[in-house]
Amino acid sequence: MEKENIVFFHNANIYQEDNSLVLSDIDLVVSKGEFLYLVGQTGSGKSSLLKTLYADLTFESGTAEVVGYKLPVHRSDIPKLRRKLGIIFQDFQLLPDRSVYENLSFVLKATGWTEKQKIRNRISEVLMKVGVEFASNKMPHQISGGEQQRVAIARALLNEPVLLIADEPTGNLDPETGIGIMELFKKINQFGTAIILATHNMQLIQQFPAPTIVFKNGKIEDSRNNR
Repeated sequence: MEKENIVFFHNANIYQEDNSLVLSDIDLVVSKGEFLYLVGQTGSGKSSLLKTLYADLTFESGTAEVVGYKLPVHRSDIPKLRRKLGIIFQDFQLLPDRSVYENLSFVLKATGWTEKQKIRNRISEVLMKVGVEFASNKMPHQISGGEQQRVAIARALLNEPVLLIADEPTGNLDPETGIGIMELFKKINQFGTAIILATHNMQLIQQFPAPTIVFKNGKIEDSRNNR
């Protein structure tokens, strides 16, 4: 049975915000339900590739498609593209002046949810899924860094994304908390959500092995090609 591809790049060039070329002639395919690591030194292009996936950077050269949308995406289609993606950052990016519940309801309302009970139910579901249902009425500063990252993951899951994109999601966490977050990502992946995770933490990769894309000298090396 042929796998469904949700990310496809062919002969793609990836540029940074200042229009400098960071990756050239990239070929990359990600199938539904896959788990992939991105590794490489700072400035090697990992974040630029991720930003291209969710149209924060404009795609200019080559062929690319993400969750059914050809890049470059028309500006009016960017919100539709991002509804199919969950995006998780190293610094959580929770709104500090709103409770956990308000942070999540803000996202649902912004993506078209209107019924209060459905919003309430969905928030309860995702918070329970990531193990922080107790935090609903707390402010971000009232919970730990690991709990904030779990809330950020819950936020990314709200609209049942096809693909989770995580940029150094354990970078601000202590090792033990990072392991808990990785166990959560693996559990989410087992239920069929594809995950692309950029990390510098080789110990986590050894503990939670998965195919790896190495970024080096403006190119990528895909460990799946060596199997």
